[in-house]
Amino acid sequence: MLLSIKTKLKLNKTQEILMAKHAGIARFTYNWGLATWQDLYKDGLKPNKYILKKFFNNHVKPELTWIKEKGICQKITQYAFDSLGEAFQRFFKGQSKYPNFKKKGKNDSLTIDNGGKPIPVGGTSIKLPTIGWVKTYEGLPHTTCKSIIISRTADSWYIAFSYEQECQPTIKNHAVVGVDLGVKELATLSTGVIFPNPKHYKQNLAKLQRLSKVYCRKAKGSNNKHKAKIKLARHHARIANLRKDTLHKLTTYLCKNHAKIVVEDLNVSGMLSNHKLAQAIADCGFHEFKRQLEYKAKKFGCEIIIADRFYPSSKTCSHCGHRKDSLSLSERIYHCDNCSFEMDRDLNAAINLSRLAKA
Repeated sequence: MLLSIKTKLKLNKTQEILMAKHAGIARFTYNWGLATWQDLYKDGLKPNKYILKKFFNNHVKPELTWIKEKGICQKITQYAFDSLGEAFQRFFKGQSKYPNFKKKGKNDSLTIDNGGKPIPVGGTSIKLPTIGWVKTYEGLPHTTCKSIIISRTADSWYIAFSYEQECQPTIKNHAVVGVDLGVKELATLSTGVIFPNPKHYKQNLAKLQRLSKVYCRKAKGSNNKHKAKIKLARHHARIANLRKDTLHKLTTYLCKNHAKIVVEDLNVSGMLSNHKLAQAIADCGFHEFKRQLEYKAKKFGCEIIIADRFYPSSKTCSHCGHRKDSLSLSERIYHCDNCSFEMDRDLNAAINLSRLAKA
């Protein structure tokens, strides 16, 4: 199966400047293509990425000498037009909004290749086309890849690439498990295992507010404002990494130890409309949980079963099957009106979900 890996680069000052130049060229090409696309559309024409790429390479690029500096990979302009074409395809299919112009320092990224030749990868250093040797903080698997994506988060640069990996089926300790996701507890399993919700955003909210206040009070365009911006971005990145780490540990445990995993089809966008719980729900990362679970199920050889969105797992008694008409969020202990059975509501829901696999 095809999986990707992303790791941080260990760059010196010269390499950081070179990376920023590459990202600037990719951003300029994308913005030029978007502006030209809009002008051609206003004139009644139907542009596409191939027309823009051909015109740019033949008439615009020869006049821009700074693009042809020594050490600059010329393939990044090609991938910038490919990215623009994919953005418009998603827009026309209704999968995303209309493409926006890129801004310096925000989601800087670029894609490079080796002219069709495979790029060898392995160890704690990698030779990027045109750029040269760069070091990484962790060892990379010995393999090859077609292209590499370079991106910046805060003041750190990362590389990402995909390569073929063999599936690694593991011995399962449990045949079936039901997973009830929540805000109070991140996940409650039908086996009785509970994963607490660390609430990373809430724990770091005070520092985020302080750094945001410091950033807003700095003079516009000053070096101090730039330093404050980097500090704020670092802290946002740290919170995102903590959240991803928690979800990776949870999904890896589920897929390695359970043959069948039953989860709910949560209406996350609808849940976020509740402004009293929106921040706590967004901090859980339910969409990222589902994304990780899907590819790790293929990797470790388990099956994912999605319960119906309207399946009343919380309202149904796991002992006698009686279903309540209503159940408020404040009721943390499920009490059955039919058989007087009592249990934690999340564990009760997880047990009901696990029985769907047998059904």
